[in-house]
Amino acid sequence: MITTSPAKSKLASLPRNVWAVTLTSFLTDISSEMLVYLLPLFLFNVLGAKTNVIGLIEGVAETTASLLKVFSGWLSDVLGQRKWLAVAGYGLSTIAKPFLFVANTWEQVLVIRFGDRLGKGLRTAPRDALVADSVAEGQRGFAFGLHRAGDTAGAFIGILVALVVVWATQRSTLTLTRSTFRLLVLISVVPAALGVLGLAITARETPVPKDRRQAPRLSLAGFDGRFRTFLFIVVLFTLGNSSDAFLVLRAQAAGLPVMGVLGMMLTFTFVYTLVSGPAGALSDRIGRRRLIIGGWGVYGLIYLGFAQVTAGWQAWALMGAYGLYYGLTEGIAKAYVADLVPAEHRGTAYGVFNAAIGLTAFPASFLAGILWQGAFGWSGFGPSAPFYFGAALALLACGLMVTTAEK
Repeated sequence: MITTSPAKSKLASLPRNVWAVTLTSFLTDISSEMLVYLLPLFLFNVLGAKTNVIGLIEGVAETTASLLKVFSGWLSDVLGQRKWLAVAGYGLSTIAKPFLFVANTWEQVLVIRFGDRLGKGLRTAPRDALVADSVAEGQRGFAFGLHRAGDTAGAFIGILVALVVVWATQRSTLTLTRSTFRLLVLISVVPAALGVLGLAITARETPVPKDRRQAPRLSLAGFDGRFRTFLFIVVLFTLGNSSDAFLVLRAQAAGLPVMGVLGMMLTFTFVYTLVSGPAGALSDRIGRRRLIIGGWGVYGLIYLGFAQVTAGWQAWALMGAYGLYYGLTEGIAKAYVADLVPAEHRGTAYGVFNAAIGLTAFPASFLAGILWQGAFGWSGFGPSAPFYFGAALALLACGLMVTTAEK
């Protein structure tokens, strides 16, 4: 007699939409991660941009795009349509990406980065709502965990491709050049396009419960107090969670060459991929708050480590632990949002949640750049400052999650 293991049975029970979204995220992240960790090095080493400019680029792109997250989530609730908004968002990001091939100034990179993040802003809330609508509450953490695992598995492959290309084209110096970056841009377009096509073909629209008496409003007033409290704590945490570009620059300053940086990010995505699925399933059993608190605590300790790092291997080890933080929080936080809001308002809730994080990303990243290198004639506190700041806010957010009752 052939028996099916509980893990295989749980995977088999997941609906088609979860697999469709996971596959699309897998392919999209292969594309994105070829470039995302090299982009700050391209800006810093090739175009000569300063850290405060890099923080400005990351902050403006994420924040402006985040305004669309609220609207797209709300629109998906009003229209009862999740799938095609998500497809359009992935398509916009794919169209923007090739323009990095001709970028010669940081201002051009800012515009292109904005277009890419605009696509993310359009797709994120409808996509998350599509996943939440497709699964039962008892599968929610596992579904979002699997999605994050697929996403990060794609990231692992994307970084591996970037590492191979850098090694093959710059074997003598192992530094990032304009020609190598351009080659990676061209390669990255292929999986991005396949991801858009895959979602358009394989995903199915889900019926969205709607209150016909009143359309969802773009306001927090209609949401449960638990959601508003969680949102406030997430914003506080995010204020100290600057762009990961600063972790890359910190590792480079500690002595890691380009190949070492890519190897470090491979380690990060490998750990993230391994942890996401099991952590999501665990949150279905023991609750999501515990894992979020634990993940934020890990984050605080890691940032304290980055504040004091003096060698490349230390940054590499810390980045591996950083994957644990992501695995314990990213998918689980999204599953927790679905726990806190009614089904007919999930799109709006995900839009507000993702927008709040994205809007806070601007001051977080810009402030990190200023703390590190200064601005407006001020010299800053040095490379350790943004990491001490992030650690402090993470530990404060943990304390608030512990002391805030869940009712």
